[in-house]
Amino acid sequence: MFTINKCLVNSCQDDALSSFDEFGNIKTERGYCIDHTPDPGRTQAEIYNYIKNHEKIIGLNACGIIFKDIDFSNKKFFGCNFSHCTFQNIKWEHSVVRISIFDFAFFNDCNFIQNNTVFSTFSCSTLTHTLFNSSDMKQCNFNGIKAFQCSFDNSDFFSSRFIKATLVNTSFRNCNLKKTIFKNSDRQNVSFKMSNTREAIFDNPENLSGGLDNLQFGNSIVDGD
Repeated sequence: MFTINKCLVNSCQDDALSSFDEFGNIKTERGYCIDHTPDPGRTQAEIYNYIKNHEKIIGLNACGIIFKDIDFSNKKFFGCNFSHCTFQNIKWEHSVVRISIFDFAFFNDCNFIQNNTVFSTFSCSTLTHTLFNSSDMKQCNFNGIKAFQCSFDNSDFFSSRFIKATLVNTSFRNCNLKKTIFKNSDRQNVSFKMSNTREAIFDNPENLSGGLDNLQFGNSIVDGD
């Protein structure tokens, strides 16, 4: 996991960004957050270069950094902190993500196709025009996300959580939803066609008994297995 250091500015409670030694390795010493780093451009460039030059990224703290038009494909991220980051037009295909944090992040026009992500959290993030198709997203936390015109089709969400999520014009077609929790979620024009909704957890499970084909559930179309 990343080292959780607070910003060197005493009055600031934000997480410090990762800094690097002369050999390009992540240091464990305290540094500055994105708002107080003396040279934001250099700090951001160092984080970009670290990701670019490593196939396996372990313990990186990039909290609040803006990533735009970058290819993260085939990378492996372990214990990284991307909370409050902005991801614009990011290609993140065939990657591995473990125990990493994307809370309160913003994703726009991103591609997570055939991604393998486990034990990670996207809580309270905002996603627009983003694809998670054909991905393994097991035991992940999507609580409180806001997803607009996104696709999670053909993915495995075993034991993941979408509690209090807002899902608009979004698709979960042909997904594994076993033990996936959608309680208190706001769903508008959401399709679960060919997904095993009988094994998911909704607010009113009694309404899911019997035939599910084309059942109007709230504002969602719940098409059973």
